[in-house]
Amino acid sequence: MPNRVYLDWNATTPLRAEARRAMLAAWELIGNPSSVHAEGREARRLVEDARAALATAVGALPRNVVFTSAGTEANALALSPGLRGPSGGPVERLLVSAIEHASVLAGGRFPADRMGHIRVTRAGVVDLDHLKALLKDRPPSLVSIMVANNETGALQPIAEAAGIVHEAGGLLHVDAIQALGKIAFNINAVGADLATISAHKIGGPKGIGALVVAEGLTGLEPVLRGGGQELNRRAGTENVPGIAGFGAAVNAALQALPEDTERMATLRNRLEKDLKGFAGATVFSEDAERLPNTILFTAPGLKAETAVIGFDLEGIAVSSGSACSSGKVQPSHVLSAMGFDPAVAQGAVRLSLGWSTEPEDINRALEAWRKLGNTLLRG
Repeated sequence: MPNRVYLDWNATTPLRAEARRAMLAAWELIGNPSSVHAEGREARRLVEDARAALATAVGALPRNVVFTSAGTEANALALSPGLRGPSGGPVERLLVSAIEHASVLAGGRFPADRMGHIRVTRAGVVDLDHLKALLKDRPPSLVSIMVANNETGALQPIAEAAGIVHEAGGLLHVDAIQALGKIAFNINAVGADLATISAHKIGGPKGIGALVVAEGLTGLEPVLRGGGQELNRRAGTENVPGIAGFGAAVNAALQALPEDTERMATLRNRLEKDLKGFAGATVFSEDAERLPNTILFTAPGLKAETAVIGFDLEGIAVSSGSACSSGKVQPSHVLSAMGFDPAVAQGAVRLSLGWSTEPEDINRALEAWRKLGNTLLRG
């Protein structure tokens, strides 16, 4: 579609040229990466090069990167009873923040009666005092907290949470899917034991993700059983083109990270200021540290479904929050957890920027918002 403006980067990103080239080259290969002949070894080389690239990007060892079909599968693999760290017993419970992605809220392989939810503040940040209370005098727990919320962009106090969890003998899993490529992330620096990442949020292909585990973690049971691929952690022939594209995308994203972060923040701040200057718009998690590219906003009387359609008709792609609801526009569980009334949550619209967003795109979005505001909010 000509003259479209894409402001839904948190849902998915365009494919980077580097990833496309890597995938095209991989599709030319014949071999199965588990085969020992020359053709198989060539495919294996691409897989291991990408594994090393991901490991470098997040501060892990290559042997601790497990490729999966997507971030959702990586989350399911991570949320496993019986995980053990270098010290301490196996985890017996799962605690997740109330603002997690649906694949984490589903609990993985933990039964519902062994799950608990961590409250968040009005700003959309995990309540660490509540986390402490949930861990006190209880068996070791696996705790799952996303690094950055996909709807509000609010960054979570991961390092502080890791200290609390480890002191209680537990383990910490972080969903870093929205963080990778937008802010610096290192699994060791934040003290996480497991981290989930995904290719299509950083300019890689859809349908490929990874789980990164800290050195010394044991007890990770495969979800998919069969062959011995991925060091016996995930059976099934590896998606060589997808993995090659993932590796190329992460290299490109990390190389451009400082410049892209500054540029997106500048554009986001301008967009946010002008949005708030019209029709009484408010921004969620405004008082929290946020991703440099994300705005979730509403205005009195705004209906998200109508607004998303209105923006679309003006040539602007935006969303009402998470894209993982089968195309449905529905009230945000994130805003509900933050304590907002359902009527307010139903009016939330998300705009998310990326590396190719231009100042003219911001102009177009603001022009559309002024038109929609006059039409939708003022009759």
